[in-house]
Amino acid sequence: MAIRATWSVLAVCAGLWTTAMATEVVTVAAEDDWAPYSSMRADRTGPEGLSPALVKAAFKTQDVEVRFQVVPFSRCLHYAEKGTVVGCFDTTRTETNKDLFYWHPTPLFQEELGIFARSEVNARDMKQKDLEGQAVGITIGYTYPTDFMQNPRIKKLSAVSDGNLVKMLVAKRVNYILLNTMPGYYRIKQEPALKGQIKRVGAIGMDRFWVSFSRAHPDGKRLSEVFEKGLQAIKANGEYDRMLTAFKQELQP
Repeated sequence: MAIRATWSVLAVCAGLWTTAMATEVVTVAAEDDWAPYSSMRADRTGPEGLSPALVKAAFKTQDVEVRFQVVPFSRCLHYAEKGTVVGCFDTTRTETNKDLFYWHPTPLFQEELGIFARSEVNARDMKQKDLEGQAVGITIGYTYPTDFMQNPRIKKLSAVSDGNLVKMLVAKRVNYILLNTMPGYYRIKQEPALKGQIKRVGAIGMDRFWVSFSRAHPDGKRLSEVFEKGLQAIKANGEYDRMLTAFKQELQP
């Protein structure tokens, strides 16, 4: 009986070991300064926000474990382009970068690209055309619509982060800045000094965001397809909608 029990224990242990070995582990770069979608935790133990939660949930349905490397967005893209990591988020697809990465067909989410101004500015419902002849602040390393970037009638000034971009606007170094709307509102809410200082006055349009999968990484193409299956799985079972609803409710004033 003792021998039989020992073999039973070994069989269980072997089964657990096989299961553990069956789980694939991948490294994905996560943006460190784009709350509430993706930012470094205060204790610097990893990323927090909707994006890493969605990426982890989608991959989990395909028996893939994700390890995140949390870095500034420009480095995130660089790592994915060079194959240091298998992918990077959150990336918009443009004419400039569309051939640099593998793109899963279904976007991770979509978010408005808003136009923000100082509170005293008398403007509303602005569009991209209205920015011509104006000094507009953008963030270094972020992806913007190709037609905006190539419009010579819009003077573009760059900041190293969204935080510095907002400070540039308040200091009157630019007339307007481009911020994705929910992250913009989140930043204003989290920084009391900004209350009453800036406001949304229009939008360029809706941006869609992906995990940009590396063409240089040997598993980039395959894992972009695996991720698409996982994303479809959490949409089908309702988990995606539950996560998105909870995310929006948490951000409500």
